[in-house]
Amino acid sequence: MKINLFMIASLLMLTACEEEPHEVGEFENIPQTNSKEEIIEVLRDQQDAWNQGDINGFMNHYLNSEELTFAGTSGVTKGHEQVLNRYLDNYDSPEKMGTLKFNVLEFREISPTAAYVVGEWALKRSSDNPSGYFTLVWEKVNGEWKIIHDHTS
Repeated sequence: MKINLFMIASLLMLTACEEEPHEVGEFENIPQTNSKEEIIEVLRDQQDAWNQGDINGFMNHYLNSEELTFAGTSGVTKGHEQVLNRYLDNYDSPEKMGTLKFNVLEFREISPTAAYVVGEWALKRSSDNPSGYFTLVWEKVNGEWKIIHDHTS
């Protein structure tokens, strides 16, 4: 009987010192997201806007902030207005814009409000067919996915 009381007391002390285990039910409140589908849809919208010659529509999916960054072969551009002006200057005609096609190679959700996409871009133009790669960092702002950083080369 002395051994049983000692064992019971020891077990009670050990369980009192342990942290409460995390049960699966505790994680049910984390919102499930459809971020990949939502971001792919935004990329389709961007592709469509570009192919309609609508650079402003294309830029609607970039964060409208001075914090926006674009890195490309000609350097880094900071700020929504500056990135918009870069596009307007470089693609000032339908011939220069051509037809854009995106191909997503990798998607990673970092959190319910952050993700990144790696992909390929290609322009089909009468004079040439340039192509390259991009990495886009996304943030969900006020329920909408916005590009906060674009590295395109």
